[in-house]
Amino acid sequence: MLEARGLTKRYGAALALDGLNLAVAAGETLCLLGANGAGKTTTLNLFLGFTAPTAGAALVDGLVVAEDPAAARARLGYVAEVVSLYPSLSGAENLAFFAGLAGVAVDPARRDAILARLRFPADAILRPAGTYSKGMRQKLGLAIALMKEARVILLDEPLSGLDPAAANDLVGVLRETAAGGVALLISTHDIFRAKEVASRIGIMRHGRLVAMIDPASLSAGELEHMYLTHMAERAA
Repeated sequence: MLEARGLTKRYGAALALDGLNLAVAAGETLCLLGANGAGKTTTLNLFLGFTAPTAGAALVDGLVVAEDPAAARARLGYVAEVVSLYPSLSGAENLAFFAGLAGVAVDPARRDAILARLRFPADAILRPAGTYSKGMRQKLGLAIALMKEARVILLDEPLSGLDPAAANDLVGVLRETAAGGVALLISTHDIFRAKEVASRIGIMRHGRLVAMIDPASLSAGELEHMYLTHMAERAA
């Protein structure tokens, strides 16, 4: 569903992404770990078509993003670190508005089924979105992506700023979303939550993918040690 082929991005003399190769299949969750500036957000932006590659290609469901960004984005859902909603509109109104931008008419029964699957509080959907916690905004962002039937969802630091209970809940939601056949690509700094949710974990440094890990093969301590070793090499 997602593929990077030698994906490279330069900003002047700065090399933000250096020959990235990766693939994410339907039902798989790939978490990208790395320090700020490692290339994680650049990777997401290239898949979203927000910027064009210097070399190589980003593909979404077989489409080369740079050749038709709008068609590629039509197949994607995107949940930003801070989900932007209209605060004076209710959750239902926000969902209907953003789904409408994707050309999707909201069926209330389907909407309610998606919200129940995401464990979104049933009594909150008619409240103004300005009253929502970050966890609720993240869930509504996922609901919007699922309402448009996105088979690929990109998430940028979805767990940042969540309290432990909300983070646990969102990890469960992400697992269930992937189990439904959706491909997830997640940028995160949270090593331990990445281990809980990911099928594979990629470690990025200086715009390069320096390790691809099966999280089931390592303990949390071993994963942390591997990550810190790569970050120490980065600083050296």
